[in-house]
Amino acid sequence: MTLYSLITGFILDLLIGDPLWLPHPIRFIGRLISVGERVLRKISCKTNPSQFLCGMILTFCVAGISFVIPFLLLDWAYGINTMLGFVFEALMCYQILATKSLKTESMKVYMELQKGNLPEARKRLSWIVSRDTANLSTAQVTKGAVETVAENISDGVIAPMTFILIGGAPLGFLYKAINTLDSMTGYKNDQYLYFGKFAARLDDIVNYIPARISAYLMILAVFFTGYDLKGALRIYRRDRHNHTSPNSAHAEAVCAGALHIQLAGNNYYFGKLVEKPTIGDDTRPIEAEDIKRANKLLYATSFLGLVLGSGIRLLMYNLTR
Repeated sequence: MTLYSLITGFILDLLIGDPLWLPHPIRFIGRLISVGERVLRKISCKTNPSQFLCGMILTFCVAGISFVIPFLLLDWAYGINTMLGFVFEALMCYQILATKSLKTESMKVYMELQKGNLPEARKRLSWIVSRDTANLSTAQVTKGAVETVAENISDGVIAPMTFILIGGAPLGFLYKAINTLDSMTGYKNDQYLYFGKFAARLDDIVNYIPARISAYLMILAVFFTGYDLKGALRIYRRDRHNHTSPNSAHAEAVCAGALHIQLAGNNYYFGKLVEKPTIGDDTRPIEAEDIKRANKLLYATSFLGLVLGSGIRLLMYNLTR
């Protein structure tokens, strides 16, 4: 039933997205991380080794809870009735995937740029990126929104979809817990350099294969959406490693090549300049419409991921029967 739950959850995500009024498990995971961090820092996080150990303990606890709770709920639900289990797992899959919310949040930036309201566009961008946005230009705000969509095609859609196909919604939540831990603690600053190091490295590991799957799927999506396939392939081969993370530049490189734009480069984080290599060629100025183009790639890649992933899952099921 996992495959049908995933398909249903995918459709629900496209229809409903992530309205703020609806309780969301990822927000619960975020609160769990915050509380756990406060408790661990009070107990023993004074030296660098102890900070690393505390971060490791937090990672195992949050990831374990995020897996065990949905596992027990589904075991209970499927034990009562298959349809009840399907409903529970479909709702879980819906809340794990983030296709609609990625588009919704990035389009909020787009709408403000269209109005010429740069301060509000910066504010909207600050909700979805970790970089400092207060002094960004229109082009930099646009670039931030496009990068967020491109990078999160893997983190928000293809990676969790992959883990769901392998181990159902519980494994999907395990992935989201690791990804959220990295988002909240994986910074290379004084506060988190050691505390978040374990979560950041674990996130690199679990995303290694999904990031590359996402890039290949996006290349296929470029073909279907009519953007520059040769450009996407060329920039992907050249710039896919232009990031401190082993995974983040893969989808961004495809997007940059397909749209003939340049992404990444230097940015400020917590008031400090972080120098980063660029991705793609500065062929033309980036424009607000590129946010819509990136979202078109997002939807095409997500759909292809669902279709191909479902096909592989069905094939494996038939081969092992």
